[in-house]
Amino acid sequence: MTPISAVIITYNEERNIGRCLASLELVADEIIVIDSYSTDNTKEICLKYKAKFIELNWLGYSESKNFGNKQALYPWILSLDADEVLSEKLIQSILEKKKKGLKGNYSFNRLTNYCGKWIKYGGWYPDKKTRIFHRENAEWVGKIHETLQFNYDNSTTHLNGDCLHYSYYTIEEHINQTIKFSTTTAKMLHENGKKSTIIKRYFSPFFKFIKDYFFKLCFLHGITGFRICIISAYATYLKYKTLHELNKIN
Repeated sequence: MTPISAVIITYNEERNIGRCLASLELVADEIIVIDSYSTDNTKEICLKYKAKFIELNWLGYSESKNFGNKQALYPWILSLDADEVLSEKLIQSILEKKKKGLKGNYSFNRLTNYCGKWIKYGGWYPDKKTRIFHRENAEWVGKIHETLQFNYDNSTTHLNGDCLHYSYYTIEEHINQTIKFSTTTAKMLHENGKKSTIIKRYFSPFFKFIKDYFFKLCFLHGITGFRICIISAYATYLKYKTLHELNKIN
């Protein structure tokens, strides 16, 4: 059986981390938590589950995860976010692959819980993620929405079962995260020489809403689906508005 090291990055995740760690008990041979000096009970909860708890100044999403991978005892990594949980079916799928011996990379679908409701439309599901890999074969890249970059083998086996993602508990959390990520994305686009146009600022948000709400069937989620699509459209507008402001400065 191939041993696996689970790696998680945290900051003030007391409401999520216990659920995440409990789902890893059957599949992970060790758990590494890289914490950016949480001020809540994150550390106490992690130690309760006998996780290897390492405090580190925030390096960024990719850099923190790559640092965690290097601290792992075993070369096969299972990467989870603190607000994610392995479903029972996914746990069994991982155990079956461990018994046979791991090779290549492994992905699974992520199902998101938004303000207490599971979201399957609007492009939110299946949210395919590659999260099991050999650390010598892959590293995390990107400032936000980080992805894996493979060094030699990008062959991927898709596992049965969902990773359950407990994203936003309130609409306010969603809006605040939207502002943060949209601003960061705009700065990245500006650094890469991208320009914002009137069409992008005012028409892209409209088409984003139409695509997600109607063509990707988010209207089937009722008022929750409408709110999700409005905020997503706002994120698109904010991204290009901020990019426009940055373009004017330079």
